[in-house]
Amino acid sequence: MSYTVPGGQPQGKSGFVTSKIREAMVAELTAINEYASHIANSKMEKVNRVWRMIMLDEKKHYGMFLTLLRKYDPMQYEAYLYYQNHPMKGDGPIQPYTPDYNDQMILNLVRNDIKGELEAAILYDDYASKIPYADVKQVFQVISRDEKYHVEHLTQLLLHYDPDPYNGLKE
Repeated sequence: MSYTVPGGQPQGKSGFVTSKIREAMVAELTAINEYASHIANSKMEKVNRVWRMIMLDEKKHYGMFLTLLRKYDPMQYEAYLYYQNHPMKGDGPIQPYTPDYNDQMILNLVRNDIKGELEAAILYDDYASKIPYADVKQVFQVISRDEKYHVEHLTQLLLHYDPDPYNGLKE
């Protein structure tokens, strides 16, 4: 999912490892929101299953990055401890809205999702090559691998539903 948004965090501008982790978290949250929106707006169950599986991976990635951030940013860890002692009370999940996207809109979303997964892999590979902390490097590498699998899974969806050829690619 693409996370380059007007007024958003510019890519690759900070040298702090915590800023790189936060930037990755922004990417993961953007991906989660976009996949959730796709699912809420689609009645194509096969496509929704793929999007849901990928969204769950993105949520896992967010948790992996937040765990690292709490380790390397003492103020973030302090905030975590504060909210552990002051838990939020809520009513549960929000009811989803489910209008009906047409098939062409679904294909556009899948292609945009592939673009975003490729962007994430580029960013995470770059960070993994530059970050000196072994545990942070490993998390970026693991998550980059997952993003590359998402590209292939989404490409399979695209090839299944798009009647046009993609230079001989097969489902």
